[in-house]
Amino acid sequence: MKISYDPEVDALYIRLLDGKYECRTMRLNDEMALNIGPGEVLVGIEILDAKRILGKGDLPHVVLDNIQVAV
Repeated sequence: MKISYDPEVDALYIRLLDGKYECRTMRLNDEMALNIGPGEVLVGIEILDAKRILGKGDLPHVVLDNIQVAV
């Protein structure tokens, strides 16, 4: 998983799968969209106007809860 933020456009992208996928985009609203890959697998989540959507003008801290890291 990779989370990236572009401050120029205030967009956050959460990429769940590595690699290149041909995706269709499912818009949830004006700010949020899901990228759906082959087999209806969720590839990524895009959040526009991220600072407003996710918090009080600041990007939130990310907490990984009960996540095991592969070695």
